[in-house]
Amino acid sequence: MSYFSLSRWLGIVAKEFIQLRRDRLTFGMIVGIPVVQLVLFGYAINSDPKHLPTAVLSADRSEFTRSILSGLKNSEYFSFVGEARDEREADRMLATGKVQFVVTIPQDFTRALMRGERPALLLEADATDPSATSNALSAINQLAQTALVHDLVGPMAVLGASPTAFEVRVHPRYNPEAITQYNIVPGLMGVILTMTMVLMTGLAITRETERGTMENLLATPATPLEVMTGKIVPYVMIGLVQVSLILGLARGLFGVPMIGNIGVLYLAVLLFIAANLTLGLTFSALAQNQLQAMQMTFFFFLPSMLLSGFMFPFRGMPGWAQTVGEVLPLTHFLRIVRGVLLKGNGFSEIGSEAWPIALFMLVVTVIGLRFFKSTLD
Repeated sequence: MSYFSLSRWLGIVAKEFIQLRRDRLTFGMIVGIPVVQLVLFGYAINSDPKHLPTAVLSADRSEFTRSILSGLKNSEYFSFVGEARDEREADRMLATGKVQFVVTIPQDFTRALMRGERPALLLEADATDPSATSNALSAINQLAQTALVHDLVGPMAVLGASPTAFEVRVHPRYNPEAITQYNIVPGLMGVILTMTMVLMTGLAITRETERGTMENLLATPATPLEVMTGKIVPYVMIGLVQVSLILGLARGLFGVPMIGNIGVLYLAVLLFIAANLTLGLTFSALAQNQLQAMQMTFFFFLPSMLLSGFMFPFRGMPGWAQTVGEVLPLTHFLRIVRGVLLKGNGFSEIGSEAWPIALFMLVVTVIGLRFFKSTLD
């Protein structure tokens, strides 16, 4: 007997190719993952976000203020999406994430400008994610030197001489020191929950099928809804333990501020955990074995990491990528957890981010029950 037979070796190689052809999911992952990574990193990832939503709170309207706002817009970093009626509305727009910046022009700004008193306008920034605002705040330094170059002519040209005619005061809010850990560490809570919850429940049904214990479960009078929800509860407790551990370490090791109500955060965490667990169970109902369940989990986890705003500024991505990101529960959970911990948001502020997670969970549950029923038949 020879130690190596070319014919036997070729037979084994041919068998593996046949097996890959039969396992369409694995073959799809081989082709799909490189394509997804290339598209996401090539087109969707942008570390220099522009056209950031900006609101205006103006108590002075003149050709000078219009030129200043035009200068901001022409920088391409600021995109005006609305006008705040008062400071309270401006604060709410920042707290809910509706805008990234608020430009406040005080009363008598034009009169003080023409008198040479060098008035100041205020630029408030949502600095929870320092990478999303750093370039825009750097560009603002040039505004006072160039915004009124075409307005201050003739007798008023002296107002444009050094020092500049007006001052821009920047107020980065929620994370004024631009500490990266304040943004990353709360976000890690969502990433860890997504990875562990989807993966653990994704293997739940497929593991029982491979071990043969699913037959005993199917012999009971339990309905598909009872089976799915019954499998979720233990993992909910695991998720809450993980969250408590992360919050403790975030406070103790990194000094992450916790301004908001922790009870509000835990309610949002429960919703997010439930959404991920139902997704994992749906994957397990779709998959034929544990390997396929793991592949589905990874295929979901990759875009969640890249398109949620965890690693890169969300508003720096193109429109189509933001649309995809809005479907992902992690995108909305990151806004909730950062809003509660860093901004002190409550129920009224997080509602607009909570309902998309609930809708995602409902849709995934319906899909999972449909396929789980088919396995019962």
